[in-house]
Amino acid sequence: MEHAQEEEACLEQTQRYCVQRPIYNQELLQGQLHRRQRTPQTLGQKIAHSCRCSSKKAKSSLYSFMPILKWLPRYPVKEYLLGDIISGVSTGIMQLPQGLAYSLLAAVPPVFGLYSSFYPVFLYTFFGTSRHISIGTFAVISMMVGGVAVREVPDEIISLDSNSTNITDVLEYYSARDAKRVQVAVTLAFLAGLIQLSLGFLRFGFVAIYLTEPLVRGFTTAAAVHVFISQLKYLLGIQTSRFSGPLSVVYVSTAVLSKITTTNIATMIVGLTCIILLLTGKKINRRFKKKLPVPVPMEIIVVIIGTGVSAGMNLNESYKVKVVGSIPQGLRAPAVPQIQLNPAMLGDAVAIAIVGFSMAVSMAKIFALKHGYTIDGNQELIALGICNSVGSFFQTFPITCSMSRSLVQEGTGGKTQIAGALSAVIVLLVIVAIGYLFEPLPQTVLAGIVMVNLKGMLKQFRDIRHFWRTSKIELAIWMVAFVASLFLGLEYGLLTAVTFAIITVIYRTQRPKYRILGQIPNTDIYCDVEEYEEVGTCSSALCSLIQWNKDSCGSLLLCPTTLHACAMLAAEHSPVLKERKKFGLVVKLKNDVEATAKHEIASDDLPVNGKFAESSVQDMPLDEHEHFVLPKANIHSLILDFTPVNFVDSVGAKTLKSVSRGVCTDAVFGFCFVDPVTNELTRLNFFDKSITRELLFHSIHDAVLACQMKHGSAAQADSNL
Repeated sequence: MEHAQEEEACLEQTQRYCVQRPIYNQELLQGQLHRRQRTPQTLGQKIAHSCRCSSKKAKSSLYSFMPILKWLPRYPVKEYLLGDIISGVSTGIMQLPQGLAYSLLAAVPPVFGLYSSFYPVFLYTFFGTSRHISIGTFAVISMMVGGVAVREVPDEIISLDSNSTNITDVLEYYSARDAKRVQVAVTLAFLAGLIQLSLGFLRFGFVAIYLTEPLVRGFTTAAAVHVFISQLKYLLGIQTSRFSGPLSVVYVSTAVLSKITTTNIATMIVGLTCIILLLTGKKINRRFKKKLPVPVPMEIIVVIIGTGVSAGMNLNESYKVKVVGSIPQGLRAPAVPQIQLNPAMLGDAVAIAIVGFSMAVSMAKIFALKHGYTIDGNQELIALGICNSVGSFFQTFPITCSMSRSLVQEGTGGKTQIAGALSAVIVLLVIVAIGYLFEPLPQTVLAGIVMVNLKGMLKQFRDIRHFWRTSKIELAIWMVAFVASLFLGLEYGLLTAVTFAIITVIYRTQRPKYRILGQIPNTDIYCDVEEYEEVGTCSSALCSLIQWNKDSCGSLLLCPTTLHACAMLAAEHSPVLKERKKFGLVVKLKNDVEATAKHEIASDDLPVNGKFAESSVQDMPLDEHEHFVLPKANIHSLILDFTPVNFVDSVGAKTLKSVSRGVCTDAVFGFCFVDPVTNELTRLNFFDKSITRELLFHSIHDAVLACQMKHGSAAQADSNL
């Protein structure tokens, strides 16, 4: 009793509306509305308008191309400057060791990681639209670059157990090999930049939507596994060849395991110590995040400690611990990249360009949503393209947004890309002044930094449980992206994952569903009759189509059995027949009359409310079954809700016309369309004397009331059942 009173009180508090208006069909409504007059433009007029230049248009284009011109004059110094300085210094300190470490992944000398941490970061300040992301080296992109560099310039193991002359030859060989790999990396940066620039100017920023979250997360998880395994040889001090292409992860694992007995104990101890220190530092930063003004820069601390210990104990000479080696002081003069028109490299550049853009724009959208501003996907493509293409003239390899550094830049109070410019200045000081101090830094320290930074991406294995609960199709996309990228390589894996994701979209769109709708009592709202007990039905069959497909929906509606099944389902939920069920007024058919009643029973392969039901009737004796069916319902109208349909082509229009003419002569059709679909039907000559705009309605309720007025009230129709 109390519960009923609470429901009544809740209903009284619910806001209500009452509207009295005529029953509108398309023709009546269009007669009362006045369309806006639009003068159509010819192609020449459109081109002339786009080429027309004015001071206002030129200023808008310049601001769009260089966003810094818009926000820098309005920069609030007192509110933003201190936070940007702290953020820039913190990010720059983090940028330095990561630039050195990720150069190992890219298979180039460490100094080129510093170059890639300076030029692109500085350029993005002028052309980027995100205020918080940190541009520079990133593990996944560096791994992709390293795979191409190793494939184009294969690694060879040369024995060093000979005289000094041979050692000199070996050093010259390695120097020449590294120079060739640098050229490959620089060429990739140039090609990837050109591709991103082209896509940006062509307004192709929407391509990121095809890289869905499950696909990107599965891909980056596989890339993290690739990176982790590739760093094992540096962590353990093992000398092995680098592999790329399909099954490279298997070859690398096999090579490391086959030479596990040659592990350099000193190298392993230094590397594991650094990993422990880094993990401890991250835990401290996470636990005391609210109390610390800035995160403890554990990476640069580990680099300084590792460099000091290596130089003091002479680890390279005494314990054969490999170190970074020569870091040239100063900046290199710009040089034109040596464009190698290798079709395979072009495909790699496309993959790097798209993955790099996807990483950057996804991170930028997160921060933009959090801080209440917008980003321009097309301008982000242009900005990344400039960073990569212009940076390639200064010997940089491809870059993108770094997730870990972006979180630090935003979390330490960064408000604009002034913080990014300051981080670039920090790296510049190291390149110009003190870079040589890091020459004794052990490579195992850099490997430890890379491995610890993979922790966040490796946690994405938890996605399997999440997607298992939420969406099996998204789980399939994640698994295909992960497995394909892991075993086929990152380039082929990305192509396979995108192809599979597109196939899943096609699969879902080519299996359209329909719903039999019923009316919620005393409202103009219609819902699925199988979902809610309160939903009643009228004597019109209401069918909501998610997508109009000629082969599925067309044949479905042309089939008399389907219409009778709709009638049966509508009758099941009819209030009149619910009362008849209580008194046993349900026809019971034996198997010997099954054939004569077939037109009243849904066939075994008939979709029931959008899904196909399986039946095992044929596998069992006929005399063991009884079919309970309702009397044949009298459906006088069929209303199709096409409002979820976005477009219709000529084949669909012809099929729809055939359906409206061929179902039955005594049934009246009603259609609910959105205006764009109605316009398409007009252009396709869908309307004629038999199919007029009087059959089109803007809402389901208008269509139902119009049909009821034409054939009598709903109560009278129910009494005829």
